[in-house]
Amino acid sequence: MNVLLETSMGDIEIALDAENAPKTVENFLGYVKDGHYNQTLFHRVINGFMIQGGGMDANMQEKPTRPPVANEADNGLKNEAYTVAMARTSDPHSATAQFFINVKNNTFLNHTAKTPQGWGYTVFGKVVKGHPVVNKIKAVKTGSKGMHADVPVEPVIIRSATVVSEVS
Repeated sequence: MNVLLETSMGDIEIALDAENAPKTVENFLGYVKDGHYNQTLFHRVINGFMIQGGGMDANMQEKPTRPPVANEADNGLKNEAYTVAMARTSDPHSATAQFFINVKNNTFLNHTAKTPQGWGYTVFGKVVKGHPVVNKIKAVKTGSKGMHADVPVEPVIIRSATVVSEVS
């Protein structure tokens, strides 16, 4: 199943991996189908690391979320360039709506052990179209906004997120 992110900088299509990350994909699709990601921002951009979005509205206010999803980072998928993973706090099982696209291989984010330090970040998909758009976003000028660092100076908006193909 694929999801299309229509952004202010172009379209990004993500292939979801429900076989290896079933709970995470179900969680992500719930937010897509509810329209949660529409008019949110890529609010954290670090070139050479990742672009993060899906949780902040245009005013940098965090949107309400459902309960966290269990961490599935032990699924064998790696945080490699153009893979999509769930953002979380220091609690390994705290991922809700925010996600990030790795812009390089980030092996230090991979699962190594079922410990607070080793859980890693759940990869649940990969970019299949729109690599140039990801590359444009990762290169935007960033600054601080309120308590947030690495915020694009010119907002990068996720206009909509929609399911574009269903595999039966």
